[in-house]
Amino acid sequence: MEITTRSLWTLIHGMGFGALYLLAGSGAVIELQSRFRPDSVNSARAHSPFLGRYLASMAALAWLTVLTGTYLIYPWYRTPPPAGTSNLAAYPRAFLLAHPSTSAWHSIGMEWKEHVAWLVPIAITMAAVVAIRHRNQLTRSVSLRFTLQSFVVLSLVAAGIAGFFGAMLDKAAPVGGGVPIQIVKENAK
Repeated sequence: MEITTRSLWTLIHGMGFGALYLLAGSGAVIELQSRFRPDSVNSARAHSPFLGRYLASMAALAWLTVLTGTYLIYPWYRTPPPAGTSNLAAYPRAFLLAHPSTSAWHSIGMEWKEHVAWLVPIAITMAAVVAIRHRNQLTRSVSLRFTLQSFVVLSLVAAGIAGFFGAMLDKAAPVGGGVPIQIVKENAK
């Protein structure tokens, strides 16, 4: 069994950083809801630095995801085929655009993915900064809590959209190539 370096980086980007971000995002929503319930707003837990650190970790994951996607995976996706190439399977963008039934995956899916994905680290970084700098004001300001929760949810929804399109694009036209990496060697019989 083997995997190529490009497939490995796609896996790290999507199922590593991206999936961890989505899991952490659901945890953040639950933490925000439980931390700022009316009966717990004035508790010591509401003033702890945990939330800020948690959101900062999520921001790091979001930046890792979007940067690996933008600067590693996306250039491989957009690689143009050499002139006269008839088998476009190794050139995902060209492959999708060559078929009317799959061209929407590029024109809608990838275009949305490459723009919506950048909302994720921006929104969650803003939320982390607010949670760290204004930790004590969060217990007193309902509007600040609502804004914080809104940006966390916005980042989670944007990550979900980008992840969905990424998974569907990888299914329709996977980014492949690169050096093969032997994972499990088969025994000769």
